[in-house]
Amino acid sequence: MMNKHAGRAPGTANGSVMRSLSSENCGFEILDYGRTTNDFIDNKIEELGSGDSEEPFYVANLDRIVKRHVRWLTNLPRVKPFYAVKCNNTPAVLKMLSALDTGFDCASKGEIQQALSLGVTPDKIIYAHTTKPLSHIRYACAHGVDMMTFDSEDELLKISLCHSKAKLVLRIAVDDSKSLVKLSSKFGARLGSVGRLLKLAGELGLDVIGVSFHVGSGCTGSLPFKQGIADARHVFDLANLLGFQMRLLDIGGGFSGIGEFQDKFEEFSEVINGALDEFFPPDSGVQIIAEPGRYYVESAFTLAVNVMAKRVVIDESSESDDGEENSSNRMMMYYLNDGVYGSMSCIVFDPAHCNLEPYLHRAVKSSEQRYRSVIWGPTCDCIDKVTDSYWIPELHVGDWLLIDNMGAYSVSVSTDFNSFERAHIYPVMTAETWNTLNLTHT
Repeated sequence: MMNKHAGRAPGTANGSVMRSLSSENCGFEILDYGRTTNDFIDNKIEELGSGDSEEPFYVANLDRIVKRHVRWLTNLPRVKPFYAVKCNNTPAVLKMLSALDTGFDCASKGEIQQALSLGVTPDKIIYAHTTKPLSHIRYACAHGVDMMTFDSEDELLKISLCHSKAKLVLRIAVDDSKSLVKLSSKFGARLGSVGRLLKLAGELGLDVIGVSFHVGSGCTGSLPFKQGIADARHVFDLANLLGFQMRLLDIGGGFSGIGEFQDKFEEFSEVINGALDEFFPPDSGVQIIAEPGRYYVESAFTLAVNVMAKRVVIDESSESDDGEENSSNRMMMYYLNDGVYGSMSCIVFDPAHCNLEPYLHRAVKSSEQRYRSVIWGPTCDCIDKVTDSYWIPELHVGDWLLIDNMGAYSVSVSTDFNSFERAHIYPVMTAETWNTLNLTHT
């Protein structure tokens, strides 16, 4: 059944035509007709081998970002996405999303600088961090970024000193008990304090235009969105009574589309649309935005890593009667050229994406013996472990492993600890998608 809110054509963003974009100024490669990202990976691995190099790399499939965008427009046509830059700040990704006419959620001066440098206009940016350095607020003011969030009296005082013409969005705390990454213990005003905050904003002559909330990352239930929207309606009504012209609702992030979350986006969308129709109907004149991050990029990035070392550990106590080894007493240990301190830090700090499943780049026969394996990253720290007790065929030094769904909180949080090189990024798009979108070379 078609979503009753659907109807806009692919390649548009909330009714607006996609902007012109060229592959030259966006730094991505257009694959010839019939050529796939898998072909690109094959060729890149062959190229690295012939050049005596085995550095890790990503392939960023921009087709998948476009597909996620179309899925968003189909299911949440009233909600304009403001992409969370912190999730993945690859320039080609930001340029693609800008061309798709999304907005941008920035959390610092540096993220605002990057967005502006790529041609994003200030009105397409929300400074969505409730605890901002004074110098960052001044930078936003100087560059016309007016929309920003707050959740405390002290933040209001800072903003009144540095950006008195700001358009403020009050972030409220909501139920995040259904989320894997909870945020309300750190951010968001409790409903009981909202009246006091709004009165202070009025006394300071500040303009409060809306409300925001965030149900947390890896949200497993849809009801927190409905309750958050209902709570926001309460704050709107109170603010309107105090004389504020409320006109913006920001429903935050928490969206995904991989693993156990594969089918939840449509479920969430139905609940969100119903709540919006009930509390903020289209004729209310309220603009609805959201701050999706991992939703857009998680499935777009595949990481390729190389086996740089190997060690076999034999459990002598479990040898067979004839003294021969078998698969149960032979544990394999492999060392990759990327790990927890690099692209795979999600293993340690991202509960919404902590179980990685590397697979061999080469073809594997079903008859190949599997061995219990531990896979390590390249650094000197023993916390740098990618998998534990992972059953795979025997690997050899020089083999390549691929890991899918590596676009969220990987590139943006990787380090070069021990001076191991960060994974290079190769953004690509198929010619079919390029021409479907009618992107224009300039």
